[in-house]
Amino acid sequence: MSIAHPPSGSTLGAWLGYLESLHPSAIDMGLDRVRQVAGRLELDCPAVKIVVGGTNGKGSTCAMLEAILLAAGYRVGLYTSPHLLRFNERARVNGEIVTDAMFVEQFEAIEAARQGVSLTYFEFSTLAVLRLFARSRLDIMVLEVGLGGRLDAVNIVDADCSIVTSVDIDHTDWLGDTREKIGLEKAHIFRAGRPAICSDPAPPQSLLDYASEIGADLWLFGRDFNYSGDRQQWAFAGRDQRRSALAYPALRGANQLLNASAALAAIESLRARIAVPQQAVRLGLLQASLPGRFQILPGQPTVILDVAHNPHAAAVLEKNLGNMGFHPYTYAVFGMLSDKDIEAVVKHMAGRVDHWFCASLPGPRGLSGEQLAERVRSVLAARSADKGETVGVSACDSVAAAYGAASDLSNPDDRIVVFGSFLTVAGVLTTLGRPA
Repeated sequence: MSIAHPPSGSTLGAWLGYLESLHPSAIDMGLDRVRQVAGRLELDCPAVKIVVGGTNGKGSTCAMLEAILLAAGYRVGLYTSPHLLRFNERARVNGEIVTDAMFVEQFEAIEAARQGVSLTYFEFSTLAVLRLFARSRLDIMVLEVGLGGRLDAVNIVDADCSIVTSVDIDHTDWLGDTREKIGLEKAHIFRAGRPAICSDPAPPQSLLDYASEIGADLWLFGRDFNYSGDRQQWAFAGRDQRRSALAYPALRGANQLLNASAALAAIESLRARIAVPQQAVRLGLLQASLPGRFQILPGQPTVILDVAHNPHAAAVLEKNLGNMGFHPYTYAVFGMLSDKDIEAVVKHMAGRVDHWFCASLPGPRGLSGEQLAERVRSVLAARSADKGETVGVSACDSVAAAYGAASDLSNPDDRIVVFGSFLTVAGVLTTLGRPA
């Protein structure tokens, strides 16, 4: 049930509480309502618009695009979701996080324009960010799709260039239960006659067919762009452009060159409208940051934060852990939402973890630590029967408790891996008192 409209002078917190109550469901796929309200707002602007979708890798690709384009001297607006600790993390203008007052101003404008049309939290906030960007004299917008593509609120934007980073199984209740179905949903951010970048090494046929059907200018990894590298540096090769002697991205992980290649392919595809010198690419790759994506905290024991919450992301995390140096024991601080493929995630990570600390997560989709621990034990029991391994599993009432238990058990040369959800990573950041 909707709460009362926030009065003039209300805080951002009051507005966010109002947004959460405004629509009967948190997710309501469709563009009719959001387009109706957008039509009453002045959202048009001449900025180059890059829309980024995909199962995993969206946030990293957006972060690298923003950093490179800022280093090239452009005014850039970045919109991503979800946030870790503060709502304000979702939007930046020219590298600066949007303030409470700026958000409140936009929320008031959207509330006046919607005229009774019911909007979800994400739809309302997306319109607010687009209105802010339209008034910020931007050169370029980088916009991350929230869920899927075809019916996501960001898809009201007529992208000048679209990127699909990867296609894998996630959000099956909304997007379908096969890569073909999910790929088609994500492909709908492509536009006729405009660059459509796909960095998935094995894109589903549905994505390829849709791009062909609408006449998009499809750029495929391995055909239109690629990368190569050694221990010291790497190189990007596009259709007509090569960028050599690049330092590895500041963002860690096995997939980051794939994400960086997608960003550079997008920049090459837009070269008639934006010029990006080599030094800006080098500087941007070194300056890009994104909390919670194979983020390694300083100190001992080694603590790795990763928002991996689906099988594809868990497989990447497992590979990244395997590429690290030796650690005698690995402890997992693990929390997942009930609608995720928990068993598949655990299967990917089972060979890397010596003890699981399963944390309760809040909200209607959250599992208790004991419920999660039972599902972990079930997967590990089958593995133990095959391999004769014995792995500890503990249930904890909160992420803070799980992290505390893992810390108490760890020696300085061990490592703690925090993963399974944005909520899990946020819980540890809050426990440690660290900003996102």
